[in-house]
Amino acid sequence: MLRNLASSNRVSKKTAFPRTWLILPILLFFVFVLLAQPSKEQPPANAKGSEYKIPPEDAAKPNPVKPSAESHAKGKKLYGYDCAMCHGKDGDGKGDMAADMKNMPDFTHLDALKGRTDGELFYIIRNGKGEDMPPEGDRAKDEDIWNMVNYVRSLAKK
Repeated sequence: MLRNLASSNRVSKKTAFPRTWLILPILLFFVFVLLAQPSKEQPPANAKGSEYKIPPEDAAKPNPVKPSAESHAKGKKLYGYDCAMCHGKDGDGKGDMAADMKNMPDFTHLDALKGRTDGELFYIIRNGKGEDMPPEGDRAKDEDIWNMVNYVRSLAKK
């Protein structure tokens, strides 16, 4: 009886080894399939070769957050985290990351945002613009983005 038990242990060890080698490729296959899935993030607002357009209904959105000292303070805080590295601490377009970027707006000039609605600014911040400006996406609440719109508008020297 001990001999049968010992021989069955050897058999199970022998069959366990090939099973492990079968499981490993299967697991690797599933990992590869999961990594190959397309991202659920929104595509860049300006895919290469296409014209950047803001939907009219988004451009027409009114800003529900009234400009105030509190709104500017909240917008400034978020701007410092997400925007200043490119647009500059003071909005002059001279951030550390902007050296190689073309057409960086200088928000301190009155005409920099002339012709842009608050809805357009909201859309650009939420969805990004081209390859250089990443989207804020779902990281910020709508109210936070409206506060950033108010803050960016306040940067223009009057």
